Amino acid sequence: MDTRGILTLFEKIYGSSGGAESFFAPGRVNLIGEHTDYNGGHVLPCALTFGTYVAARKRTDGTVRCFSENFPESGVVFFELDEIAPEPRHGWANYPKGVVKAFRENGLPIGSGFDMIVRGDMPSGAGLSSSASIEMATAVMLSSLFSLGLEDEAGRVRMALLGKEVENRFIGVKSGIMDQFAVALGRAGTALFLDCATLERRYVPLELGKYEIVVMNTNKSRALVESRYNERRSECDRALADLQKSGVTIRSLGDLSVEEFEQAADAIQDPVCRRRARHAVLENARVLTAVAALESGRIAEFGGLLNESHVSLQFDYETTGRELDCLAELSWQSGECLGARMTGAGFGGSALAIVRSDGVDAFTRFVGERYRRYIGYDCSFFRSVAGDGARRI
Repeated sequence: MDTRGILTLFEKIYGSSGGAESFFAPGRVNLIGEHTDYNGGHVLPCALTFGTYVAARKRTDGTVRCFSENFPESGVVFFELDEIAPEPRHGWANYPKGVVKAFRENGLPIGSGFDMIVRGDMPSGAGLSSSASIEMATAVMLSSLFSLGLEDEAGRVRMALLGKEVENRFIGVKSGIMDQFAVALGRAGTALFLDCATLERRYVPLELGKYEIVVMNTNKSRALVESRYNERRSECDRALADLQKSGVTIRSLGDLSVEEFEQAADAIQDPVCRRRARHAVLENARVLTAVAALESGRIAEFGGLLNESHVSLQFDYETTGRELDCLAELSWQSGECLGARMTGAGFGGSALAIVRSDGVDAFTRFVGERYRRYIGYDCSFFRSVAGDGARRI
């Protein structure tokens, strides 16, 4: 959807689009580094070219009206600036509500209400971070509409941190910072190499030669709040506490090298928590190796690291499930694919594969036909490139 399209939708709902501004925030795909962000490790996501479109216009009172074309059954959601609280009946609108509340509580003045239209062109619940996308689209909209000056890199970092606050405190998901950083600071043609403990970051050229990224949606929806996502974080926290009690001086699991973990692992009392910690430590090491492989043009090695990541998520972290395992294993069987793994939080959602560009059609036929046969319904495929972060359009 271009600017004209989102403004046409605004006019359809509110009667006129005069004075409305348009914004876009992408989704993201995490190339490698899953469940490492809240464990103080490294991640390697990139922004996508599809995501969330927003049009908004200030009002003269304290009322906010929100409408999503993707959830028309919700109708127009109303709330007042001085009475913002999460409400299950508001569904998707809790994300922009949370952003407004976070801005106001952190000294960013929202001087009046506004009318807002949302349309997303990526699947909700597919593990491509539709929640961070709508959060950052709302954030750039508020910055522009109310002249808050968050357009530079420091401002985008602040928006990302506020988005994480929304997820943790308003929505109730104990997520890390990766999603909001990738969506707010994405840069076309690159992946974002981010140290989630220090927020140090740099851009890594995503040059795959004759290969490209294919995102595969299981079409099995999942909701993070209702999943075992928060449980996994608690298991890692228990593993960290056991290590610290044993005398290991670390702030997070991401501080450990693989060798240090192997030496100290027996201090983790619960074998389940030990497996969770093993994934977090080894996955962090895989990110570092993957960056080196990409920067040196070793694409086959990069693909192999994706395979290792999926196996670790399947058996140590247990976040995959039948559908994601099916997509990964079928991808591995295809002669067009260098590597594949689940991406995002798991428990449904999407996987990604590194596929030879001239073999994408053959790959999608091979995987799609067998997935339907084994699972009983279709998966969906998206050819993906790295895009820019949240912005006014």
